[in-house]
Amino acid sequence: MSSAGPVGLLAQFPAPLKNQAPSARRGATLCRAAAARPIHVADVRSPSPPPTLALMTPQPNPQAGAAVKAADRAHVFHSWSAQELIDPLAVAGAEGSYFWDYDGRRYLDFTSGLVYTNIGYQHPKVVAAIQEQAATMTTFAPAFAVEARSEAARLIAERTPGDLDKIFFTNGGADAVEHAVRMARLHTGRPKVLAAYRSYHGGTQQAVNLTGDPRRWASDTGTAGVVHFWAPFLYRTRFHAETQEQECARALEHLETTITFEGPSTIAAIILETIPGTAGIMVPPPGYLAGVRELCDKYGIVFVLDEVMAGFGRTGTWFAADLFDVVPDLMTFAKGVNSGYVPLGGVAISPAIAETFARRPYPGGLTYSGHPLACAAAVATINVMEEEGVVTHAARLGASVVEPALRELAERHPSVGEVRGTGMFWALELVRNKETREPLVPYNAAGEANAPMLAFGAAAKANGLWPFINMNRTHVVPPCNITETEFKEGLAALDTALSVADEHTV
Repeated sequence: MSSAGPVGLLAQFPAPLKNQAPSARRGATLCRAAAARPIHVADVRSPSPPPTLALMTPQPNPQAGAAVKAADRAHVFHSWSAQELIDPLAVAGAEGSYFWDYDGRRYLDFTSGLVYTNIGYQHPKVVAAIQEQAATMTTFAPAFAVEARSEAARLIAERTPGDLDKIFFTNGGADAVEHAVRMARLHTGRPKVLAAYRSYHGGTQQAVNLTGDPRRWASDTGTAGVVHFWAPFLYRTRFHAETQEQECARALEHLETTITFEGPSTIAAIILETIPGTAGIMVPPPGYLAGVRELCDKYGIVFVLDEVMAGFGRTGTWFAADLFDVVPDLMTFAKGVNSGYVPLGGVAISPAIAETFARRPYPGGLTYSGHPLACAAAVATINVMEEEGVVTHAARLGASVVEPALRELAERHPSVGEVRGTGMFWALELVRNKETREPLVPYNAAGEANAPMLAFGAAAKANGLWPFINMNRTHVVPPCNITETEFKEGLAALDTALSVADEHTV
């Protein structure tokens, strides 16, 4: 049984057919038609190569590092952590795809921060734009028209799928999700939102309750109005599927059954990460998102796509939705919009939902919505991505170098159960046994149970690679403009670290 899908390529799937009622049979037909469609790398212009940065030479300064660490331990309360059990690295600087500590050790960053430095650290054009904006106008209230804000909204709207032409700015991804859900509920007058297990939508009250992973559990007090369902993931199928086509059809049937039994007239929105990120970079099968679009049209439900992690070049397209030729009603974004240089997020809004608030005030806002410094960084980032062909570079490097290299690692390492992804957005599923697919560590493991993943991570860092690790997976999510030479440097370190993971297989 193979779960290999059309990942790593810029696939084109059938466009959603609005106002057509899908049944289980229709869902199967849609999945079958999409699976049969030829898959090809997009015919796009060759980009100019990303600029080669003259990397700063790290200068060891252990005394300064100790002072930074002491102040952090005394006063900083870290997220998602038991405060006395963590040992944060004191970082002295960063540039391009690298960062370094105060002892002069340099690391190749295969995490892009938290998957947001899509153009790398300290891009000079973005730094200059922030400095210029600070010299002109550091801040201004969101009720006014400001050049940086207007230009950022225009550039984003030009790249969003379909007719998502209005942009509501937030300070990050979680509050973008909060406002998207609020808009959907007010637009429909309905209370419920359907969200998937194996998902992450943010750490604020509504966003974390939409989330389908263990971070929800401790704060699971706001789930009235939230219903979770299973989205497709063939490698660990919940639907006893053996092919992507079966997984797609059965997942759509399950979703429609959930809608039916929850009551369509009670459901305001369905929210999905276009490609679930933190939960495992699970590329949906051909036809699935188009099928969800049809279900939303059939039942009058708002379709929300969360592109906070997948957006702005990460998948080798401006937005992951472009891979599936699907247009949502609302789309959230953050992270890569300005490479995380200044906090910024937002919601792209369809005309129908924007019209709801044309003469009815939208009851929501943020003091720093569309902050000039953040928007100036977004304008510069988008322009850099265009000028340097970053999106196309991510697509081509992903298809021609990253995917083949990772699949070759999987063939040699018994700990790698599956490789999946596209562009600069990849995951390796680490297992104890390839035949049984038993995860290398249990779900939500901690302490001794998580020792194999800790050993893997330590080996990667010892070889100059900073890995992205979540549960039994490592994600390969470097900056979208990483060079082939840099990637191969990281690949060698990853190869060594996987040998450590191999020691825990049976």
